[in-house]
Amino acid sequence: MTIKLEQVDDYRWLIPRTGAMRVPGLVFADRDLMKSIQEDQSLTQVANVATLPGIVGHSLAMPDIHWGYGFPIGGVAAFDLHKGIVSPGGVGYDINCGCRLMTTVLRADEIRPLIKEMVLALFKNIPSGVGSTGTVHLSKSKETEVAVKGAAWAVKMGFGTAEDLERTEDRGAMEGADPSVLSERAIKRGQNQLGTLGSGNHFLEIQVVDQIYDREKASHFNLFEGQITILIHSGSRGFGHQICDDFLKMMIKSDANGQKSFILPDRQLACAPLESDLARRYLAGMACAANYAWANRQILMHLTLETLLKTLSIRPEELGSKLLYDVCHNIAKKEQHLVDGEQVMLCVHRKGATRALPPGHPLLPEIYRTVGQPVLIPGDMGTNSYILAGAEGAMEHSFGSCCHGAGRILSRTRAVKNAKGRAIHRELEDKGIFVQSRGKRTLKEEMPEAYKDVSQVVDVVHGAGLALKVARLRPLGVIKG
Repeated sequence: MTIKLEQVDDYRWLIPRTGAMRVPGLVFADRDLMKSIQEDQSLTQVANVATLPGIVGHSLAMPDIHWGYGFPIGGVAAFDLHKGIVSPGGVGYDINCGCRLMTTVLRADEIRPLIKEMVLALFKNIPSGVGSTGTVHLSKSKETEVAVKGAAWAVKMGFGTAEDLERTEDRGAMEGADPSVLSERAIKRGQNQLGTLGSGNHFLEIQVVDQIYDREKASHFNLFEGQITILIHSGSRGFGHQICDDFLKMMIKSDANGQKSFILPDRQLACAPLESDLARRYLAGMACAANYAWANRQILMHLTLETLLKTLSIRPEELGSKLLYDVCHNIAKKEQHLVDGEQVMLCVHRKGATRALPPGHPLLPEIYRTVGQPVLIPGDMGTNSYILAGAEGAMEHSFGSCCHGAGRILSRTRAVKNAKGRAIHRELEDKGIFVQSRGKRTLKEEMPEAYKDVSQVVDVVHGAGLALKVARLRPLGVIKG
């Protein structure tokens, strides 16, 4: 499909309605980013999503957009609760893949000589890699508790404090979770993976705040220049992957049986009407996976704190750790949004996109009500990450959504090929970044050149008014699965 683009302004591009599209597409990007975006099929996926029943406004894409399963990664779409659909391809396999950022009172100049020791200790104590298992082993009944209670279950078991829940999206537990809809295979896969980092682009990173853009918001977020922070990026592991796979098969089978009144442009967009029992069961299973992911990151944070205290031989007050926020990247949520001057409930799919609520939004915790939601944008392991604050433009233009990272420009296979003969870990060490991973292939797959320039991506969402820059973080030490 040839995709026609019309530039709206410096940061927005329109894909006009054509063929079966029910709404236009809208892509947030500058001219340079648009050149790389046009090199894969992600814009065709934006147009395909626009053909789905009940879609409202635009089929949206963030500047980190790249080709994905069904929906593009970096895609956002909202659907009418009565006429619309829910699609697992609009959430992704790693349900509630997300980030949480911990602040400390440590300064980089104080601990720089200890970075290598800290990374080695974290790598030893935090399970990572494909199929990794942790020290938290769940019975079936305990796993159903995790699936319903999420991060609150982890806090109850001694992994963190109640204050952490205030600083977690949805307080770390999505409503509507129903473990009875889950397959035995999904339950089995989740029993031994709680408290594990996973593989691929998941990581744990020791960072330093190296630039402040908004001092008032930075102070509210407890950030200062030279400060050590920890960023954790992980999701629902094999548990969420299996739940997605199970329901995709059900929806594909439903399509094959002629239960759709419209033609899908791509079978990867398999979906179910939001008012159907299949959609209800998928959303209930998806919520289970989301809650598992929040519990997982809560435990990972606790393991990180324990490791740092022991490695540095300091007391908790000397570390001064606080959770800044935990945000979710892959989810479908029922939310209220303004459409044609009227507040309506919609099912918002965010796949490789994060919520970016502005100051005053009722879903914000009280501590961030005056400044907006902390928006965490990780770079790759060799580049900066960013902390932004949600802005009113997100509610006006993107259903309260923002980008979630840099976005790939090379497939994993292509990245490995391009990295042939190179020692990526040595290249990173030369930049002052100490890295540990379960295999050399992972470092090649995740090398900096495999991703877009995260600073460009962040400049677009800042310029478009979706979220505003607060601080920049530079990596010092990284753990990869």
